[in-house]
Amino acid sequence: MWGAAARSAFSRRRAFLVVVGLGWAGYGGLGIVGNPRYGTARGLADLTQYVPLDALGWMWVVCGLAAATAGLVVNCPRVQGLGYVALAVPAGLWAGVFSAAAASTFPPAVGSACGWGAFTIGVVLVSGMDDPPPPYLRKVR
Repeated sequence: MWGAAARSAFSRRRAFLVVVGLGWAGYGGLGIVGNPRYGTARGLADLTQYVPLDALGWMWVVCGLAAATAGLVVNCPRVQGLGYVALAVPAGLWAGVFSAAAASTFPPAVGSACGWGAFTIGVVLVSGMDDPPPPYLRKVR
């Protein structure tokens, strides 16, 4: 019985939150705060005149850890929903700022705008998916 309970507690949606949330935290801490790349700093120049790049990096860390924590909460879809919001907000912000930079002062930012925009849409799509039912509840064809 222990194995059945452990198997039913696994959730792909929650695993997505944990994995991507930890990735967000790493990206913010190691890639933005610790070692910002030129293209990232240049593409975000319109935003960094108002908000320091370090603060944006810490936003990624906080949102990532919030998403990962939400992924550890079992049987609470509202908390998981907040975790997906925490994943979508920084990626959506990056998509918007890189799109604005690509359209105005930094045309090479178009690749980043497309990537971050697609990832934001992907997070929204995954947030609406249900976990598959356990094998004993699936229909046999």
